[in-house]
Amino acid sequence: MTKQQKNEIDNLYNFSNKMNNDKEKKQKIKEREKRIKQRKVEQNDKFDFDTETVIGMTNKNNQKKKKEIQEKISKKQAQMLKRKKKINKIIKLTTLLLLIIGGIIFALVSPIFNIKDIKVANNKKISEDTIISLSQLQIGQNIFRFNNNKIKKQLKTNPYIESVEVKRKIPNKVEIIVEERDRNYNVEFLNGYAYINNQGYILEISEQKIELPILKGISTESEKIVEGNRLDKQDLNKLETVIQIMNICRNYELDKKVSIIDISDKNNYSIYMEEEKKTIYLGDQSNLSNKMLYLPTVLEENQKKEGEIYIDKDNGNKFKAIFREKV
Repeated sequence: MTKQQKNEIDNLYNFSNKMNNDKEKKQKIKEREKRIKQRKVEQNDKFDFDTETVIGMTNKNNQKKKKEIQEKISKKQAQMLKRKKKINKIIKLTTLLLLIIGGIIFALVSPIFNIKDIKVANNKKISEDTIISLSQLQIGQNIFRFNNNKIKKQLKTNPYIESVEVKRKIPNKVEIIVEERDRNYNVEFLNGYAYINNQGYILEISEQKIELPILKGISTESEKIVEGNRLDKQDLNKLETVIQIMNICRNYELDKKVSIIDISDKNNYSIYMEEEKKTIYLGDQSNLSNKMLYLPTVLEENQKKEGEIYIDKDNGNKFKAIFREKV
């Protein structure tokens, strides 16, 4: 092979390589253009309902679709906001509950709230020590560890106590305020006396007679004469008349002179005045104020005379008081 032939073969080979390279370049260019074109198509697929028009869909439909999407978004946001508020509320309530529980635990265990002083007010007949003992309150006890109603119930086991108020004075003081029943009458009982009040409560049984009128002729059975009990219904009805009689006597300043009130006969109540040495018969419970209107005059006219006074109606249907001296 001549040198010239060799050169021609090399040139032909180089030309072939060049053609192949150009072909590859063109192929890459085409692929690149294709990718660019595909990207543009994808971008064109993203459109705004406000600015783009879709084949087969009018602008009105676009607006409706947009509104539906916005409503869905708003509804979802509202639900999320509601859920967030609910969670916040639960957190706040839980925090508050924990604070309250913590406060209660602190109040129940802290020595700051241990009772250091117990005071009793308005007691006259019952001693302070007796009332504190009945309450079962103790120094050093936590001020929140007792029940008011239970203490009231315990104190009312004493017949003299009509009502009770228990006050906590934070941090460490308690005050017990009592209202006591008054003794108004003696009732003869066995070898002693039962003290009762105007409501018929039996307050105390004692061998001692106190300076109060004796109530005679009660119908309550002896086994029921127990401290804390009340007289029976029949005696309670008569007791209302007794209270009326004593109030009228008080108006004439005669109540201190009444020694005995006999209620055995509801049609003929009577009172005995030991100082005057006279028994006054009043009849039944009717017109007591009118019946006793003339009593002070009769007593004054017959001082130091022992006898009986009968109050009744005369022929003119008016009340009169007749004194009969004891012979």
